[in-house]
Amino acid sequence: MSAADPVADLYSNHHGWLHAWLRRKLGCTHRAADLAHDTFVRIIKAGSLRELREPRAYLTTVAHGLMVNHFRRQEIERAYLETLALQPEPLAPSPEERALILETLEQIDALLDGLPPKARTAFLLSQLEGLGYAEIAQRLGVSLSMVKKYMLQGITHCMRAELV
Repeated sequence: MSAADPVADLYSNHHGWLHAWLRRKLGCTHRAADLAHDTFVRIIKAGSLRELREPRAYLTTVAHGLMVNHFRRQEIERAYLETLALQPEPLAPSPEERALILETLEQIDALLDGLPPKARTAFLLSQLEGLGYAEIAQRLGVSLSMVKKYMLQGITHCMRAELV
């Protein structure tokens, strides 16, 4: 890569390869193009691009993370739409409300992304389903003190995210 514009060099040398790799993984050329674009946006936002010995490994790592986020968003949307389909028609939200709710759910998912899986589950069971600590402990197969630790992790994680 040249020192003049390492991102441009990375893009021109590897964009085609990255797009093809994503297309094979996703089975959709349009989604692959979007995620390839998002990969380079993420790299640009990250700031200085150091000299890479293995640029394709770096691109693959960034693109894989974006692909995981894409699949997670799809799963959230699918679960929300399934729940929505069970609602009586008069209670169903408008398309605008649905879009806002889905966006909020994605933001909550991103906020809780850094938590360990059981801490995340405990926090969601408490906050979304209103379960008590004893019920959460039983459902997760852990002790009550472990649920308290998970909840502290969740609350602390959310408070730190608000400060950012």
